Amino acid sequence: MTNSIQINQLIDHLFRRESGKIISVLTGVFGSENIQLAEDVVQDALTEAITQWTYNGIPGNPNAWLYKVAKNKALNILNREKYKRKYSFEVSKFSKLEELAFDSPLDEHVIKDDQLRMMFVCCHPALSPDSQIAFILKTLCGFSIKEIANAFLSNEESIHKRLVRARQKIRENKIHFELPATSELQNRIETVLQAIYLLFNEGYSASAGENVIRYELCQESIHLAEIIESSTVVKDKSNVHALLSLMLFNASRFHARQDELGNILTMSNQDRSKWNKSLIEKGFYYLQKIKSSSGISSYHILAAISAHHCAAPEFNSTNWKEILSLYDSLLLIDQSSVVLLNRSVALSKVHGANAALNELNKFAGDEFLQSYYLYHATKAELYTELNRFREAADSFQIALQLAPIKAEKELLQKKFLHCREKV
Repeated sequence: MTNSIQINQLIDHLFRRESGKIISVLTGVFGSENIQLAEDVVQDALTEAITQWTYNGIPGNPNAWLYKVAKNKALNILNREKYKRKYSFEVSKFSKLEELAFDSPLDEHVIKDDQLRMMFVCCHPALSPDSQIAFILKTLCGFSIKEIANAFLSNEESIHKRLVRARQKIRENKIHFELPATSELQNRIETVLQAIYLLFNEGYSASAGENVIRYELCQESIHLAEIIESSTVVKDKSNVHALLSLMLFNASRFHARQDELGNILTMSNQDRSKWNKSLIEKGFYYLQKIKSSSGISSYHILAAISAHHCAAPEFNSTNWKEILSLYDSLLLIDQSSVVLLNRSVALSKVHGANAALNELNKFAGDEFLQSYYLYHATKAELYTELNRFREAADSFQIALQLAPIKAEKELLQKKFLHCREKV
């Protein structure tokens, strides 16, 4: 009998990497109105994998096994008497998939086309913006309802209801599994990119669990953006290039964000030789592609900010003045609490900790910031710079209580104890 922990880890990996692909292919067969059916087939295949692999061992090619089982389950559904009349003309189309190995260039092309169609189904204007994003995270990206709730700062019941309404809207509006007309394409792309960026952020700084970074979520978000980038139907790719640049720059620092013991390292303490140079080069490649663009989005500005960090050979040579200027530009189009908080860090580097604290104190009534551990951690760092250790300890203690990840709590605990010793 194979180790159950090993099985569960592999199933989780496959669910993240493959479920969105299989659901997209099956939706092309069942129709958009039956996305839930496609999801159920994939879930059944994963459940069978847990049972079979536990007793028979993990197959040599787990991906191929999962695709084969999912296809067989789908064919069984199509061949049932109650489905025959409804799906009879689709059976032959789906049967052709049995000839494909899913690892050839042709198969990958088919899968990417279906994933792109699925992105646009999820982001149809008949669905509310929040439902669109929740739906793409659930269907294409393999998010659990709990993870979506964390991303939206909402509760699981609300997210579940949102997803149910989304599927109902797709049925009521007879939304087909196809790409939108050229006139609609660009507006729908923006919602897709927003969902992809949410996915990346959940991976870059996990909202729950043991791991600070969830690499697979970040890899999947970059993969989805690359599908759009390689598409010939999307003409204006400025925001796509900007988002890819931003994600690649941020992903380049992954292996320097923790030490060998799993302790978090802030950017000032990271070994920059561990930053992934190929990802940085790729980030600059996409950044160069958007230089001539007339439209500026938040992705453009955030990518430029991240580029300054990646270009600096050491922390002390970071161009904080330019970064602060970029944040000032960002505030013109995005005045969110997180942007204001991040700007305060740049402000402290240019005008000092007092200036940054005065700015943060203006938002003391912001409910989100008050419940966000990084707001209190940032204030604590600023108090520390000013040798105001009692106030720093108090802020670190609040941040410690709010931090969601064990490694973050451990870092904050060390800083809290250090400041308390200084009081």
